[in-house]
Amino acid sequence: MKLIGRNTIITGGSQGFGRHIVEAFLNEGANVLFCARNRADVDRTRTELQPQLRPGQQLHGVTCDVGDPAQVAALFRAADWGSWHAVVNNAGVYGPIGPTEDIAIEEWMQALQINLNGTLLVCQQAIRAMKPHRAGKIINISGGGATNPMPRFATYAATKAAVVRLTETLAEELREFSIDVNAVAPGALRTRLTEQVLSAGPARAGEAFFAKNKKWAEEGAVDPRLGAGLCVWLASAESNGITGKLLSAQWDPWKDLAAKRDALAKSDIYTLRRIVPEDRGQKW
Repeated sequence: MKLIGRNTIITGGSQGFGRHIVEAFLNEGANVLFCARNRADVDRTRTELQPQLRPGQQLHGVTCDVGDPAQVAALFRAADWGSWHAVVNNAGVYGPIGPTEDIAIEEWMQALQINLNGTLLVCQQAIRAMKPHRAGKIINISGGGATNPMPRFATYAATKAAVVRLTETLAEELREFSIDVNAVAPGALRTRLTEQVLSAGPARAGEAFFAKNKKWAEEGAVDPRLGAGLCVWLASAESNGITGKLLSAQWDPWKDLAAKRDALAKSDIYTLRRIVPEDRGQKW
């Protein structure tokens, strides 16, 4: 097992992809503190997962709004385990769906508070906890909005792209402290976000994206255990020194990247970057 004795915080861990991450970390031996905003969801998840714990392994669940600085600070005090080895920022929402000119600024700000500010607040607490030990793993879930334009999902796309740049920036700040910071794109998943798209309908979500989500809902999408496995790998010692990367669980050969550690450290592979003409063989 890759994570025996590693103390981990996972946000948005009561359902969907977050629940799969919690289960994957528990299966690898980690102690897990997870959070979500809904008390009933937290209690149900904790009750359902408790029987699979190994002797001495710990699982705690608490309510937390990651956009609230006081609640995030309390989250890191919710379990007295001595130190935090890994943090997974999974909590996130689509936000408003529809033409960008119709977005209410209140809905924009609410999604920004969860997706971007919430990620920052958790990262800040994690850094303060990890720096004295000069070790740690921070894993931010980016989603598809970080790599491709998403018409009618402007809030989601903008916040997730910002999360990746935040990830890259923190990686450089924390390199000297041996704290690795990476982002994960888990692929198209069938979660409550899929249900939100279907509820919004093709007129607001766009016909093409609505059709994709309808297909995922009916036929299945990417196995969420793949992304959860990538999170486990990034939290483990196997990935030590790999930092500042955006990795696709579905498309990137992440299981083999340890052998390419030195090459990755010196390149912009798996990062956000601007494409210039020379990159595409153009001379202008």
